[in-house]
Amino acid sequence: MTALLEVQDLSVSFRTPLALVEAVRCVSFSLDRGETLALVGESGSGKSVTALSVLQLLPYPVASHPNGSVRFDGQELMGAPADALMRIRGNRISMVFQEPMTSLNPLHTVERQIGEILALHKQMTGAAARARTIELLRLVGIEDGERRLASFPHQLSGGQRQRVMIAMALANEPDILIADEPTTALDVTIQAQILALIRDLQQRLGLAVLLISHDLGVVAKVAHRIAVMNKGEVVEQGRVAEVFARPRHAYTKHLLASEPKGEPQPPPDDSPILISSDRLKVWFPIKAGVFRRTVDHIKAVDDVSIEVRAGETLGVVGESGSGKSTLGLALLRLQKAEGGIRFAGHEIGGVGGRRLRPLRREMQIVFQDPYGSLSPRMTIGEIVGEGLEVHEPGVAEEERERRIIDAMTEVGLDPAARDRYPHEFSGGQRQRVAIARALVLKPRLIVLDEPTSALDRSVQAQIVDLLRDLQRRHGLAYLFISHDLKVVRAMSHRILVLRHGKRVEEGPAEEILSRPQHPYTQALLAAAFDLEAAPAGVVST
Repeated sequence: MTALLEVQDLSVSFRTPLALVEAVRCVSFSLDRGETLALVGESGSGKSVTALSVLQLLPYPVASHPNGSVRFDGQELMGAPADALMRIRGNRISMVFQEPMTSLNPLHTVERQIGEILALHKQMTGAAARARTIELLRLVGIEDGERRLASFPHQLSGGQRQRVMIAMALANEPDILIADEPTTALDVTIQAQILALIRDLQQRLGLAVLLISHDLGVVAKVAHRIAVMNKGEVVEQGRVAEVFARPRHAYTKHLLASEPKGEPQPPPDDSPILISSDRLKVWFPIKAGVFRRTVDHIKAVDDVSIEVRAGETLGVVGESGSGKSTLGLALLRLQKAEGGIRFAGHEIGGVGGRRLRPLRREMQIVFQDPYGSLSPRMTIGEIVGEGLEVHEPGVAEEERERRIIDAMTEVGLDPAARDRYPHEFSGGQRQRVAIARALVLKPRLIVLDEPTSALDRSVQAQIVDLLRDLQRRHGLAYLFISHDLKVVRAMSHRILVLRHGKRVEEGPAEEILSRPQHPYTQALLAAAFDLEAAPAGVVST
């Protein structure tokens, strides 16, 4: 029986001003109907480039295929005419991209973006398209889908944007779903829903899934077969249960053994409170009618009080849309809020402009979407060193260059790459650039908004070790926002649980994780442990 998708000896090269880079070398795999094949490997291993090659979405002629074949349902896609590819893209093969903020049109509402797909491929418009859009949003876990129809991407959380992308990909019930880190930005409960949804679609529609992921727990939960990539090559592939139980290649063994471990060093007992909030509120008005009157509010943060000491990490967990990121932005005075905020003994809740600027270098943030937060027109060196130009304009050029190199080295980036641009890096590498940019000013507080979400497991462990080491040496305080409870456990001294903008539980990390009191916290942990404990290869064909 012929496979639905057959990739044979696929190679991809990128032409740069200095050299021809071989990103993928002689990759071969197949995908059957109703099957999930997972491509796994570290950032830069060639996973996403391989997936983009299936739909011929690489930036030609910068990218080229020295050799290889991609056949879908018996049809050769390599070099196929544009009209043939248009009939397949988004209709028979859909793709969920890694970074939803850069994939969604910032000027169009959710309804319009999903509606365009339905109109193009299904000729569905009007009330029927609206009803189908709401149905799709509910399928991917957005229960208030009707209210979200008029929302723009910037009004959604990172996880909600990812769910909109998945809804768009599923709109036409494709034969193949290429999912590039589809659960990266999602909390554990929504992860479980999305994975269950994918399994259900496979059973009902015979949907085939090409899954790209660094989360081996997700791979174990949903994939039938796995192909491990390293430096552009497939080094091992086979049934998930067999590869997980008896890995043959040294690189596969390294991946399976890599995960964040240990716990943070407790801060000194006399550590002062660095930042605190008193009954913090961030409400977004919902306007309706001809005169755009306020008819309701989205209570993103509702009466939340916290304290974080120097050298301490407060982990903030909760489902997408629970207010985690908004809380971080409000504490940094990047989001308008009501209530008291004190930093380093100064009341900053009502401070702005020049009076706040001297404190900006002491409060840094790593955003959830690394590509959206990096200027595509600046080199990596310029991005990392931008803060030095703003806050330390008198630093000599040699010293500035040394600090950029040190920051890049600390996060595992090659300083020789500082003259390259963000688009030349993988998602995980861009995330490390964002972390280096935050570290270069040696701040006292860093808000880390899903800092490891785009990273593979081995790099997650490296970044966690790095952040803990920096905390020990410099007494840094972290507000650590994450849906990955393994990373939260390895990073946090205390944990705050948010739901619908409200604080539902807070306490020492080990106490919250081992003896949760609130039913919502218990549900979060149950979903996380179910994903982590899923036996490899439980999926049956």
